[in-house]
Amino acid sequence: MAGTAKFNKLDALVQIPSKNAKGNVPAVQFGKPQVDSKTGLVVLQEWWGLNDQIQEEAQAIARQGGFVTMVPDLYRGEKAVDNEKAGHLMNNLDWPGAVEDIRGCVKYLLEKGCTKVGVTGFCMGGALAMAAAALVEEVSAAAPFYGIPGDGLCDISKISTPLQCHFGSKDAMAGFTAPEDQTKMKEKLDKGKVPYEFYSYDAGHAFTHKGGPNYNSEASEQALRRMCEFFKKHL
Repeated sequence: MAGTAKFNKLDALVQIPSKNAKGNVPAVQFGKPQVDSKTGLVVLQEWWGLNDQIQEEAQAIARQGGFVTMVPDLYRGEKAVDNEKAGHLMNNLDWPGAVEDIRGCVKYLLEKGCTKVGVTGFCMGGALAMAAAALVEEVSAAAPFYGIPGDGLCDISKISTPLQCHFGSKDAMAGFTAPEDQTKMKEKLDKGKVPYEFYSYDAGHAFTHKGGPNYNSEASEQALRRMCEFFKKHL
């Protein structure tokens, strides 16, 4: 594990060039390419926005895995503290534009000195991480957590980069990440012969979110450990 003096947050939001119609995407970065690590990881928010929880998660991943991590602010300053607001923000998100934000972050880390960059994300961010694996050629590996992109955004059977999927067997988000949705996802990945790993945990949706109603410390620790090992292998 990296020392606590490393992978500190930069003093200000980094402005990342993006082909999103909204222009540059602000992002929080933990660590510096070449100085702290030669591998980068884009960490994608849940539907809540760029809140303290996802920033703490990204910093913990940076220290545990030894990666430079970056969290783009896909909502560009907006945050939610309740489900109604979060649902409104997610439903109004320009998903193809968000993929361009991710592409911009990956390219930025590569240009700054990272040799390879992966993508991970949670819930909404998990769906976008899988979409990035399908659509962003600069992504070297992806590890989505309980998120599946819609067919209108991308064809996940076309993914060629290594993929590691983490889902809860008690996920009640029907139509998104419930067990029946996970089965359909695996069928598509199998059909496309995608190089993937799939892990199911005895937990509900968002089981890694500390403070959340479904937080499961055992499942979370195991999943994050597997994720770090996966990226160390492929980045």
